[in-house]
Amino acid sequence: MNDSSDIRFLLAIRDSGSLVAAARKLELSPSAVTQRLQQIEKKLDTRLVDRTARRLRFTEEGALLCRRGAELVQQLDTLFEDLLARRSGLVGTLKVNAPLGFGRRYLAPVIADFQQDNPDVDIVLTLSDQPLTETADRYDLVVHIGELPASNLVGYAIAPNSRFVCASPSLMKRFPNLENPDDLAKLPCIVLRENNEDVSLWQFRKGRMTRSVRVSSKLICNDGEVIRRWACEGRGVILRSEWDVADDIAQGNLVRLLPAWKARDADVIALTHNRAGLPARTKHFMRYLQDRFKPQPPWRT
Repeated sequence: MNDSSDIRFLLAIRDSGSLVAAARKLELSPSAVTQRLQQIEKKLDTRLVDRTARRLRFTEEGALLCRRGAELVQQLDTLFEDLLARRSGLVGTLKVNAPLGFGRRYLAPVIADFQQDNPDVDIVLTLSDQPLTETADRYDLVVHIGELPASNLVGYAIAPNSRFVCASPSLMKRFPNLENPDDLAKLPCIVLRENNEDVSLWQFRKGRMTRSVRVSSKLICNDGEVIRRWACEGRGVILRSEWDVADDIAQGNLVRLLPAWKARDADVIALTHNRAGLPARTKHFMRYLQDRFKPQPPWRT
């Protein structure tokens, strides 16, 4: 294996999940894919993929080859793209993963403008309710909101973002005496299920005092847009990102509760695999994204 084509071929199989899907992606027949895989294994004298009629699994050696090979392919691509960029500007494909609601409202316009400014860059935007559970190495950049669990990804600050406890004015007429976080246990609440977090445990801070409240919820959803609508309809209290509820608070559809008590911030960050060796298009997009949210993000203007 003395060039990158075999590694790219194996990565296509890994990303596709099956030989049939890889054949479609590579525009080859399934038999041609199988034959080439066998040729690579024979060349290396190592079995790389265990395959049956129903499942495909990379061996330990195959997984190692894909993992290390992906790094080498990226370095090679970056080298040639940087050389091209010196001559003719940014080129290549940029793959971005982001949360559904934030991606629709704030990220999609930025991406469209960046592509218009850099017409030789193709951008693939994938929106997900759990971006960190996706296979991260399939993306050049992952946008994340909130605390970052243990990860080998590198984070870059994009924009500040607080979290507010909110409810509709009609609901608060029924529960007017809300004084501290402990009172939330008596109210109907709505929770957003995301990133495998303990979503019904809400934590607050006021000076040196802290409170953790286990809220009760009859409505749970993995879509922030849905729980925001439910809250506006008076169906319960939500703990939600500032970017999502700022407009409704300004318009009077929601009321911010317990303003003296601060929930954990959920800042917007961008994640990449490496700090060094990033393609020029990724580095330029990162700066472009950061600049679009300065000096204040749109939810604070």
